[in-house]
Amino acid sequence: MVTLSVNGIEHRFDGDPDMPLLWYLRDELGLTGTKFGCGVAQCGACTIHVDGQPAFSCVTPMSLVNGTKITTIEGLANDGNHPVQVAWRELNVAQCGYCQAGQIMQAAALLAAIPNPSDQDINGTMSANLCRCGTYTRIRAAIKQAAQSQSAGRRAG
Repeated sequence: MVTLSVNGIEHRFDGDPDMPLLWYLRDELGLTGTKFGCGVAQCGACTIHVDGQPAFSCVTPMSLVNGTKITTIEGLANDGNHPVQVAWRELNVAQCGYCQAGQIMQAAALLAAIPNPSDQDINGTMSANLCRCGTYTRIRAAIKQAAQSQSAGRRAG
C-alpha cells in the first residue's frame, strides 16, 4: 500500500508498485495537467514536485512516492496565480502549450531554490524541459519576472 498526498489530499494506492506516478495522476486521479511526452525522462512535460523537488513522473514508480507530498500543476496555486503562472500569462509564453505545465513546475522549483536566478541558473535548470515551439526566450523572461514579483512580495510582506 502506497500512501501519498497529492495537492494536499491524502490518497492510498494498492496497485502495481512499478506503475509510473504519471499514470496514477492522470488515470486514477484525473489530474491531466501533467502531460506524457516521451516516457523516458528526456522532455520534462511530466514534471511535478515530490516533496518540493522537481521530478519526472513518467519514470517515477509508485513505490518511490510512499509517504511523499506530490504537487502537480493543478496544485501549484489554488487560484492559478503562482508568480510563475502569472508571468507565463502576462508574457504569453505558451505557443502550443503542451510542455508548459512541466516548464512551469520546473521554473517554480527553481525559484523556490534560487529566488533570484542568473541566466546560467535558468539555462541549466530549464534545460531538462524541452519546448518544441522554441519559446525559450519568453520562458527566461517569465522566470525573471516571477522572481521580481516574488521578491517584491517578500519586501511588502
